[in-house]
Amino acid sequence: MNIAIIGAGAIGSVVAAYLTKAGIDSSIVGKEEQVKAISKNGLKISGIRGQEIVNVKVLTKLDKPYDLVIFTVKTQDLEEAYQHNVQFLDDCFVLTSQNGVQADNILGVHFEKERMLSSIVMFGATYINPGEIVFNFEGDWILGRPFSPVDAKIQEIAEILRNCFNVVVSHNIMGMKYLKLFVNLNNCIPALLGKSMQEVFMDMDFCKLSVNLLKEAVDIIKKAKIELVSLPQFPVDRIYGLSAMPLEQAAGVIHQSLTSLSREPLYGSILQSILRGKESEIDFINGEIVCLAKQMRQSAPLNERVVDKVHQVQQNKKFFTPEEIKKEFHLN
Repeated sequence: MNIAIIGAGAIGSVVAAYLTKAGIDSSIVGKEEQVKAISKNGLKISGIRGQEIVNVKVLTKLDKPYDLVIFTVKTQDLEEAYQHNVQFLDDCFVLTSQNGVQADNILGVHFEKERMLSSIVMFGATYINPGEIVFNFEGDWILGRPFSPVDAKIQEIAEILRNCFNVVVSHNIMGMKYLKLFVNLNNCIPALLGKSMQEVFMDMDFCKLSVNLLKEAVDIIKKAKIELVSLPQFPVDRIYGLSAMPLEQAAGVIHQSLTSLSREPLYGSILQSILRGKESEIDFINGEIVCLAKQMRQSAPLNERVVDKVHQVQQNKKFFTPEEIKKEFHLN
């Protein structure tokens, strides 16, 4: 099986590097500046598995048909990535890997349901520069079928990816994606401040804001009657338990969890996009909760406010101070 990865950001680069290192025929498609850097210097990966340079095949667009194409661009960039590479996407299997729950719907209009695979990435990486990535922490790569039952093809793909990652096959990938949405809800706070997860969540006030965002989202998900499905290392009861805890206690759990995720500074996916001057995926994370609320004629004012504030950061290219955010969300 030959594999193409579309997107040379943090996750795409990690995938391409370790597939190549495992001897799997793979190529990565990136932007011109990424292709230039990787072609010249190789793909520099540091972090949890050590530091090394991997010489990967790198392209500005697909150059031939591939058996499997993994899309690792952000959700908001999927349509553009598809159109840019459409010439060689007629017969491949497609694997999405984005945060949020809309990626399969966006790409699904272009592919037969039988060719669509979906995934949840539970490992973490940080984009430093074109061709330079930190692999922050290990985690599962969960694969499933968004529109059809799990079959032999997805098991075959899982076996190949297991050469590099801990791969789990799910029979309810969408239920797991909704749970992963909760894991990503707090990415918005570092994006408002321009600071690492560790630095932000050393401050208990921001841990409390994280809990309040989660509590509001749990209420919306329950009203929408959406079934959450436990992730292999993250049970549903953890979310429901946090939402039911007293605020101070729940904030303590957030503090302990998010300040110890990685030895290196860890920047959430939303902030990483902003730092690269790109549109972030805020509308597909906290914004997903806001949309769900509106569909039911409900409101999610906290999540709506953070979406608005992240948009302000993107537009103004200026981060808020901790004091400004604490005042905005009445955390003082």
